[in-house]
Parts: sequence; structure tokens; C-alpha cells
Amino acid sequence: MKKFGLLGKNISYSFSRKYFNEKFEKEKINAEYVNFDIPEITDFPLIITKNPTLSGMNVTIPYKLEVMKFLEDLSEDAKAIEAVNVIKFENGGKLIGHNTDFIGFRDSLKPHLRPQHTHALILGTGGASKAVAYALKTLGISYKFVSRSPLEDQFSYSDLNEEIIQKYSLIINTTPLGTFPDIENCPDIPYQFITKNHLVFDLIYNPSETKFMSNSKKGGATAINGNKMLQLQAEAAWLIWNS
Repeated sequence: MKKFGLLGKNISYSFSRKYFNEKFEKEKINAEYVNFDIPEITDFPLIITKNPTLSGMNVTIPYKLEVMKFLEDLSEDAKAIEAVNVIKFENGGKLIGHNTDFIGFRDSLKPHLRPQHTHALILGTGGASKAVAYALKTLGISYKFVSRSPLEDQFSYSDLNEEIIQKYSLIINTTPLGTFPDIENCPDIPYQFITKNHLVFDLIYNPSETKFMSNSKKGGATAINGNKMLQLQAEAAWLIWNS
């Protein structure tokens, strides 16, 4: 039996295990999907040693960047994004890093885009934000990062005002703020300036409507969560593992 798994920390909530095991059962695939919940990335090689039937892995917070140093090579997309969320086990045990987060984000965003969505704010600067930025670049949408510790050419949360919010009519939350069980949390942005021209996208999928989304909807914005993104990135991972 082939084995697949998710590498991360505190991942009992994960979408992936349920999704893939249901897929395997429904499609009569002789495989299982398990969680590899490790406290430190240095435990990763031990997982490989102890699980000789591993055929592929997903990677989630907080190891999308750290895992790269254990891989033999990266796909062109993963190199450009500088983050990995899929590992393919090649013949001979060679580990290749890929990124399907950008595919999931891009393809779940596209049906909701309107002509005014030409400028985007990306809230957060972690591994997921890099995939979002790469996807926006492929769609020809200009973007700015918003960070608590902004680098040059980034906004801080305190910079955000009516003028900026009106210009950047696409706002994407890539931070974990608002994830269950801390559902009362949300990014600190001036929601009062969000209008019906805005599209907000929260990468969080639990809860299905975050405070970031509900606050934005009060001004008339269209708000979508990360559930479709997860499904699409998972299907893209499956294609990579089986190519």
C-alpha cells in the first residue's frame, strides 16, 4: 500500500487527511494518508527512514520554507515562490519540492475577478503569501505586502487609510488570524473603507466565514474562503505524485 502524508505542526485540524482518505476510498485507490505532526523540522529525515512506502507529501505551516534544505531539487514554480507545499518521491528516493498553493489560489480566485480588481493587498509575508504573490503576477495583478514589520516597498498595518483601501480593491489574508478556535481575531485593517467594489479572499477555511470576511461583507464586499483553493491544490498535488 502506498502512503502519503502531511508534514506540519499542530495539524490535527487538517483538511488533507480527510480529503485524501475519502478520495482513496471512493476511487478504490490502494493508499493511505496520514499526518506527520513534528515539533521541529530536524525530525523530517526520520519520517523518511521510518516510512519506506511514502510516495508523496504535502507540507503546511510552519515548514513550507524550512523543508527546502532537505530536498534534492525544486520545480520551477517552487524556485520562483521560494516555498514548498508538495514533495514528490522520485525513483531512487530523490525528493523534489513543488508548489501547488499558487494553482489553488489562482484558479479559485479567477471566477470572482472583476475589471476593477487590478491592485491587491497581501496581508502577511509567510510562505503562503509568496504563492499568492506569484499567482497574482501570472494574472497581471499588481500587489503590495502588508506586514507588522514592513520591509522597503511594503505597507505596515498603520499605513492603511481610505485612499489605499480604495485603490487596492482585492485584499487577501494569508495570516492565520481568525482560524478556529480563535475566531474572534482578524487582521487589523480599516474595514470601514471596504465597499461593494472589493473582493476579499481569506486563505482560512475553518471557520467557513471568518471575522475578516464578515467585517468586509458589511461594506458590501464579495468574500471567499480558502476551501476551494485547498481542493484545487490537493488535486494538483495528486497529479504531480502520479506524473
